[in-house]
Amino acid sequence: MDIIEIRTRAKEEFVDLTAEVGRVVTGSGVASGVCVVTVPHTTAGVTVNENADPDVRADLLMTLRRIVPDSLAYAHAEGNSPAHAKAALIGSSVSLIVEGGRMQMGTWQGVFFCEFDGPRTRSIWIQIIGK
Repeated sequence: MDIIEIRTRAKEEFVDLTAEVGRVVTGSGVASGVCVVTVPHTTAGVTVNENADPDVRADLLMTLRRIVPDSLAYAHAEGNSPAHAKAALIGSSVSLIVEGGRMQMGTWQGVFFCEFDGPRTRSIWIQIIGK
């Protein structure tokens, strides 16, 4: 397993991990298999989405803020309940196909770390399975 450490800069942000994950895949020596990217956090997630237009990320954050507003009377006393809910909606892992020693993704796709309780130092775990 490889671990990438990042430092997020905002309370909520999407960090493009595509290049870093791609380097791990290429360096693994696996020609055909699966790359699993997971985050061991309950207030952050990981997703695959468009990486060509940053407005898409802004729109996703806007949508999540509308679905999970900060203003509700949450029972969790730490004050970060919205971050937990947003992370649960996004999910904590993605699986990517590896073929020819490279990640196989659509033209406009990227891998994104989704921060909902930053800024913090975060870990991304990457496991390559294959031959």
